Amino acid sequence: MAKGRNFLLITLMYLSVLGCTRHEINVAPVEIKPIHITIDVNVKIDKALDDFFQDLDKAEGEIKAEDKPNNVEKSGTVEK
Repeated sequence: MAKGRNFLLITLMYLSVLGCTRHEINVAPVEIKPIHITIDVNVKIDKALDDFFQDLDKAEGEIKAEDKPNNVEKSGTVEK
């Protein structure tokens, strides 16, 4: 019985404290300004990387061409 009374008393105290507070929300207009972004692109490094990877792609194509046997029919069997 005492636990129920204490719970009720605490709940009423909590609700009375909430009833005494005042909440106010102000909605102010939002100002939108343009954003200026400066991007520095190092084209020299970009071109060097492209050249490097082109060489790798070319070498990969040559390796695949060497691995492919020339005597394979369209059906997938090997000619004798």
